[in-house]
Amino acid sequence: MKAPIYLDYNGTTPHDPEVIAAMRPFFETGFGNPSSSHWYGIAPRRAVETARAGVASALHCDPSEILFTSGGTESNNHAIKSVARLKKAQGNHIITSEIEHPAVLDVCRFLETDGYRVTYLPVDETGIVRVADVAAALCPETILISIMHANNETGSIQPVAEIGALAMAKSNGIIMHTDAAQSVGKIPTDVRDLNVHLLTVAGHKVYAPKGIGALYIKKPLKLEPFCHGAGQESGRRAGTENVLEIVGLGKACEIAGRDLAKNMTHMEFLRNRLHDKLAAEIEPVRLNGHPTRRLPNTVNLSFYGREANRILEEIGLDVAASAGAACHSDTVEISHVLTAMKVPNDWARGTIRFSVGKMTTTAEIDRAAEVVAAAVNQSGGRQLKSLPPLRT
Repeated sequence: MKAPIYLDYNGTTPHDPEVIAAMRPFFETGFGNPSSSHWYGIAPRRAVETARAGVASALHCDPSEILFTSGGTESNNHAIKSVARLKKAQGNHIITSEIEHPAVLDVCRFLETDGYRVTYLPVDETGIVRVADVAAALCPETILISIMHANNETGSIQPVAEIGALAMAKSNGIIMHTDAAQSVGKIPTDVRDLNVHLLTVAGHKVYAPKGIGALYIKKPLKLEPFCHGAGQESGRRAGTENVLEIVGLGKACEIAGRDLAKNMTHMEFLRNRLHDKLAAEIEPVRLNGHPTRRLPNTVNLSFYGREANRILEEIGLDVAASAGAACHSDTVEISHVLTAMKVPNDWARGTIRFSVGKMTTTAEIDRAAEVVAAAVNQSGGRQLKSLPPLRT
């Protein structure tokens, strides 16, 4: 049976063939421990440093500012918890947003049980944090701001550079962190332009393996070690390096920087093509997220009066996408992002996120549009005579 068309690249990505080729020697002959002083450690050690340079090239930073981790979740945890402990004598206030990934929100909720105070900022109807709200939330006890670069559900791109500038301007040393798991390889991620001290990278969002990530740490900021033991990662993260996957991440980031402009154009064309075709065949359709300040690969659509789970079940053999709401027999669980954006339930429950990738083809988009339109129109929906007005 032919595999379904894959339109869930924000969930995870396939492995790039160049990434697989770069990793292959470390499956086969390059098995040595990079901390070893003998011959078998030389190639792995060099490979780790080459990979570090590859990640740094995508972020426009010094390779020594890159810490390898097990993924985006670890990077977020390490960044937020470490800053909280590092700055505890200075203050206990953290600023984040209501639309962050659980790897940020759950860390902040945990810190609230340990005496920290967290401000969860709202977003506007397009899913964007207001810079003025960040400025208004700042206080003498503020030690950390953590705002994602781009939202995983809607693709809305946050004003991280402007928010980071607020942090940089404060004399009491507020640290700025951004979760850029969805950004690398899709939009520019120059840490100098973003005004950040800390930035999270997740390998499996950028065509590298799962289980590998990175954290950018701006010099001269020094975080406490993630775990204690030996002296790997310049003493910042003990444990024998995951050479195989580090190599994969480094190569993936190198490719991401090399092909960024081409991939942005390709993905935006396909994203818009899918949106236009669905809007032409289905009435009505609501776009969730900013119409222009959005990842080039992401389109989050709501179909009024429908249930996303039923649509996904109908198209499951032909198209793979993800739902923005889980509908049960007597309840509807709306995603926290759509809730923060105040999307009405009759729209939110019929929300599907489509995210294309650099491997997606025009033929796949055209076929996916046919399948989704047929499924949505067949699913019917509620009486549409008195729809609320849509803002564009």
